[in-house]
Amino acid sequence: MTDPYRPSITRREAALRLSAAAVAAAAVGGGALVFHNRRSVVAAAAPIPDWRVPLPASAPKAAAARGSDPGTNVRRAVAALGGMESFVHQGEVVLIKPNIGWDRLPEQAANTDPQVVAELVRLCLAAGAKKVIVTDISCNDPRRCFARSGIAAAAAAAGAEVLEAQRLRMVPAALPGLSAGLEVVEEIVRADRVINVPVVKHHSLSKATLGMKNWFGVMGRGRNRLHQDINRALAELGATFRPTLTVVDATRVLVANGPVGGSLADVRAVGAVAAGTDPVLCDAWGAAQLGLAPGSLPFVEDAERRGLGRADLALVKELGTS
Repeated sequence: MTDPYRPSITRREAALRLSAAAVAAAAVGGGALVFHNRRSVVAAAAPIPDWRVPLPASAPKAAAARGSDPGTNVRRAVAALGGMESFVHQGEVVLIKPNIGWDRLPEQAANTDPQVVAELVRLCLAAGAKKVIVTDISCNDPRRCFARSGIAAAAAAAGAEVLEAQRLRMVPAALPGLSAGLEVVEEIVRADRVINVPVVKHHSLSKATLGMKNWFGVMGRGRNRLHQDINRALAELGATFRPTLTVVDATRVLVANGPVGGSLADVRAVGAVAAGTDPVLCDAWGAAQLGLAPGSLPFVEDAERRGLGRADLALVKELGTS
């Protein structure tokens, strides 16, 4: 009988999994088969937009909701920030960027929960969005990742346009620092609003993969080099990509053997979602769901020093359990 929790992998991927560090480096390199099918556009380097929206000074920087239903948690957290209407306006194109990197089922917690993604799609459309795109550049076979994660079906049913890697176009982008010279997904630079939707999980190099790490999934060939100085790279990505919202999925948390996971023994049910406009605070909250002090993550400290936000968990508006 086929094990539903065991993805189809190549011998090369199996060899890479022999060490945790190799797995982390292979998060991009091991998925190189994905890149050759995508179209690359030769053009001038596109600037990375600032997708943030002005909010009242009294608005909370982040809010977290807990309960058994991921969709309800999303609605409560976003409502506490003023509702999706505060962030998405009539006629806008919204790109939602979950983590769909791995050939895993939702129960394995390697990808963003499909119910979280679907609820965000519905909220954006209800707020007046003209179109909502859901995409990611997967590390494993994208068709399997999008299907087995449950995100393709859930997002499409909610009204999104779901774009697997083969349907994306890559364009040169004005990326600074360690990312200089990499291409990015054209759809993200064309979007009016961007919502970053990471899943909380362990990472063998950076200790945690959260919102800043989730930006790897919009960059093209060569992004694996960022693993060589990953903490600096993550802080630089946090300074470069300025989303409208960060929505952190802690429905299930992968507490060990990330970012790929596989064993249900490594998964802990938390039943929480946080939404916020401060990406540093959102990553700090995500770290806490892993049992990590935000100050133990060098990339969070670096991002805070750069003025990208604050890692003070007291700033998160905890809404309690529904």
